[in-house]
Amino acid sequence: MTTFNYSMSFTAGSLLHNDSLKIALLFLESGSWKDVSAKAVKDNILQSRTLSSAKRITNEICSRLKQLNKNELKVLIKGTSQEQAFILWVAVCRRYKFIYEFAVEVLRENFLRFQYELTYSDYDNFFDSKVSLNEKLEHIADSTKAKIRQVIFRMLREANLLNAKNMINPVILSSIIIDAIISNSKKDLRLFPINETDLMDWL
Repeated sequence: MTTFNYSMSFTAGSLLHNDSLKIALLFLESGSWKDVSAKAVKDNILQSRTLSSAKRITNEICSRLKQLNKNELKVLIKGTSQEQAFILWVAVCRRYKFIYEFAVEVLRENFLRFQYELTYSDYDNFFDSKVSLNEKLEHIADSTKAKIRQVIFRMLREANLLNAKNMINPVILSSIIIDAIISNSKKDLRLFPINETDLMDWL
């Protein structure tokens, strides 16, 4: 059986909206992720309390934003707050296979089956189904498992894909968002609770 090494380092932060914008603007100026990382830490762009925290969050954000192409970064910098949040959701899903699969296999599938409530049980069942693909998941402490779940649900709320009661918000993607995403990968439109009939002009 093919196994995957699911990285779980996303617990260092949620969607990191404002901080991600700061890093994206630095990249627009320099064009070098290495320079961005060094400058962000040196100048404490993210206003972190400690050097270790500055390095950790900066590295986390850079690792996500590296998943975006120029068109998507342009939307991140110039788009509306909601468009920015959608792009950041795409970035984090591409960075973390575990979240990507959760978005496609649980969030989207629940929506298509008209099961609009996303429950903790949905997450727990998904997590358990992935244990066979990565033995390390089997050894994760219950407290860590709960933390991972908490962060993912917070990201979904910050991206406005879930409301405060964990009900799925149907998404209407602007043409700007769709054009940017499909310039990288059409399949990533599946990361949103949206009907394919609403995407016929692009698919």
